[in-house]
This record gives sequence, C-alpha cells and structure tokens, in this order.
Amino acid sequence: MEMKRMLYVTGLLLCTSLGGYAQEGNLIDVKVVNEEVKKQGSEVSLRMTLDLTGLRVGNQKSVCLHPAVVSADGTHEAVLAPVVVDGKTRSRVHRREKALTGASPATDNAYTVLRSGRESRVEYIAKLAYEPWMVDSRLVLRERMTGCLDCTAATEESTVKAPFIKLFTPRYVTPFVTPEREAVKVRNEVRVARLQFRQGKSDVDPRYKDNRAELETVTGSINVVKTNPDLTITGIYITGYASPEGSVAFNQKLSESRANALAEYARKDTHIDASLWHVAGMGEDWEGLRREVEKHPQLLDIDKVLRLIDECEGDKDACEKRIRESVSPDVYTRLLNEMYGPLRRNEYKIEYSVRSFNLEEAKKQIKTRPDLLSVEEIYTVAESYGKGTADYEEALRIAAATYPKNAAAVVNAACLKMEGRDVQGAIAMLEASEVKEDGRVLNALGVAYAKQKQYDRAKAVLEQAVQAGSREARTNLEQVAGVVADL
Repeated sequence: MEMKRMLYVTGLLLCTSLGGYAQEGNLIDVKVVNEEVKKQGSEVSLRMTLDLTGLRVGNQKSVCLHPAVVSADGTHEAVLAPVVVDGKTRSRVHRREKALTGASPATDNAYTVLRSGRESRVEYIAKLAYEPWMVDSRLVLRERMTGCLDCTAATEESTVKAPFIKLFTPRYVTPFVTPEREAVKVRNEVRVARLQFRQGKSDVDPRYKDNRAELETVTGSINVVKTNPDLTITGIYITGYASPEGSVAFNQKLSESRANALAEYARKDTHIDASLWHVAGMGEDWEGLRREVEKHPQLLDIDKVLRLIDECEGDKDACEKRIRESVSPDVYTRLLNEMYGPLRRNEYKIEYSVRSFNLEEAKKQIKTRPDLLSVEEIYTVAESYGKGTADYEEALRIAAATYPKNAAAVVNAACLKMEGRDVQGAIAMLEASEVKEDGRVLNALGVAYAKQKQYDRAKAVLEQAVQAGSREARTNLEQVAGVVADL
C-alpha cells in the first residue's frame, strides 16, 4: 500500500482555471463521505474518505483527483495534493519513469497513488493555514484525466462541502425584561428647609431674615401634593440637623426642637392630620461637614481638617475642640461662617401614594409627570404604539431615565440602544446603572462588551452575571467561547 502523506497548505493560488468543467468524466463514480473540517486557531484540518469502488480507469489513462478550497468569489484557492489513480499500463509507465530518472512529475506530489481496481477507499487528511478568504468558501474535487504524463486536461469539478468554513455565529440572549407589577405606587419628595434661627433659639419667626419665603416654599410644596387629586399623602417626615460647635447634648436637643417647630408651623398652615407627621433630630452632622469642607479645596490646612473629621470617633465634643485648636483662627472662622452654617437645616420628605392610570391618562401623564406612572404603566403606553415606532422607543427611554434603579427599565433601554447599533451608548448606560450588580444588568453589559469584541471583559462580566443568578448569561458565555475559538 502506498504511503499517505499529510499536506500543509500555506500558500494561495489565484483561481485561473475554474469554471466550465464538463460533467462527463469519472467523478460520478467517486463518492466523498465523512468529510469533516475543523478550525483551531490559525490552522484548518480536513478529513474525508474517498470511496473509489466504482472508479474504473482505462489501461492507458491516469486520473488525478485534486481537492481544492475555493473562495466564495472565486478569486482565491488552495489546491491540495491529488489522489492519482492509474490504469494498468499507465501505472507501469510511472514506475519505470521513477526507476530511470528518480522522479515522476505526475505522481511525486500526490497524496497517494493507486492502481485502478485494487484499492477502493482513501482516508484523506490535510492541514491548511487559515486565511480570512476561506470563510464561506467551498471544498471541490477536480478530475484531470490524461493519457500522457502530466495530468493537465481538466474535465470535471464537483462541490464536496459548502461552506468549507463557516465562522461561529453567536446568538446572544438579552431577553426583554417584563417589569414587576407595582401593587401600590409610593413616591416621595425630599427637600431642604434652611430656616434662620436666633442663636440658641428654636422658635420659628417668619419675620426673621428670609424665613417667610422659606416657609412658603415648604408649605407650598406640601399643598401641591395635597391638592393633587391623583395623590394621597401617607406621611411627612421632618429631620433636624445641627452644626458641631457647642456640646453634643445641646445640639441634639436643638435639632429636635427646631424640627418640631417647623413641623408645627407647617401642620397648622397645611391642615394635614397630626398623625401623618414624623419628626426626628439627628444632632451634629459630621458627614455633612466633610462634604462641605470638600467644596472648599483652596481652604488652608484642608487636608488636616479632613483628617481630623475622619479620625473623629466617640467623643464628638473633643473632636470639635481638636479642630478648633489645631487650625489657625482664620481657618476656624471660615469653618464657622462658610461650612458650619449649611449644616443647620431641616430636611423634609413628603411621602404619598399615586392612583393607577388607564391607558389614555397614562399617555398624557408620561409627557408631564412620568414619575407618577409605574414602569408597567409606561410599558403599557409603549406597547400601545407598537414595537419599533419612535413613540415606543421614547417610552422605553423615559422609563430608564425616570427609574434608574429599576433593572427592567435599564436593561430594556440598553437593549434598544444595541438594536440601534449604539452599543457604546448601551455600555455607558449599563456601567452607570444604579443596579449594575443585578444579574440581568450584568448579562446585558456582558453582551454589549462582546458586541464590541471586548471578549475578556465580556467573559468576566458574564461570569459575574451567572453568580448573580442569570441563566441567560450561561448561554452567552458559550457564545463568547465559540467566537473566541474562531479568532
């Protein structure tokens, strides 16, 4: 039996002799079975069986069976070593030629040489260097039959496998997330009231400085909610804060009494039931102090002041004393006048429930107060316009902008961006999401990275999504692995 050789094809030949082969040769008698093509990195392996049982070659003839990979547009090809089948007489000619000259051009480069009628099957194995043009190419088998020594007369071509190589096509899963039903729509508004109090006092004086305007703002904002027929106030929460100068005990009491004073004034002015009011004093606001100091980067000794604030634990009176004694009088005066003042405030939160809206009401509401709609109601509006319409897409964008902590709203808006080929916009939205630890958000982000060919980042994020409970992320990890395998 002739020795079979592995062929490594590294070069390309322009396809100059393709087309127009007459279907009158011997390929009809050749069967190709079990063809298998695998791409691993930069190498393509081919394995197939040539069944030559039915092939009969005349004594004087020689048939060269040339496998070749041909590009989809016909401009490139890679020709593999032929299988040569000799007739009885032609076989002797080739052997004699080899014995006399040491070479036989017709057979030296052959994958194997067979004698007609003796061997019926050839296990053909070859390896090729991958080239981009091979994608969607085809594997053909060409027959060249000749009665001379050079196998040049082309007579037939048959397609064996098409496509020869087809790159993995990922099918990423980013399902539309159905928003959860909001049984009771509860909303709130948080505002700050900066009333001016005389030193050490807690009584509200509308005539003192800008207090009247501030009080009108407080009561006005409450009345806006109270008079809205779509809203029902469920609670008003007033919290008092104080600055660090003076004792902790005194400031705690002062923050409580000032919060109570504001609550009492607003309650009488708005006529809201006393049971809905909730008042608390938080005392000295050290976290707020740090934020205020950071707003003054040019402050002398700012690093020292911030360090003293960060090191403050336990005895807050001692902390304030340490600051007062550690900085210059000028710096401390600035703290008192510029940074302590904003800490002396009341925060108030108006909590209310919102009634449900029918479709027509929701269509109007989405243009003015989308925050009064649930995500589900916004999606009902969107679906009424039909997927793919401008109004549909606008509704989804509004949902994400209004509810940045709602995973369904964020994911669906990001997927909308990806469908519109704005993958970078989707990534920016998902990365900035307030719920980016949600498995659904992570899955969408992983897909977005993959679409941008950032496969390492995609893999890392999708693994996080799996840990966060996303089943879709497992599928997407497989898709990324398939794409990477083709690189």
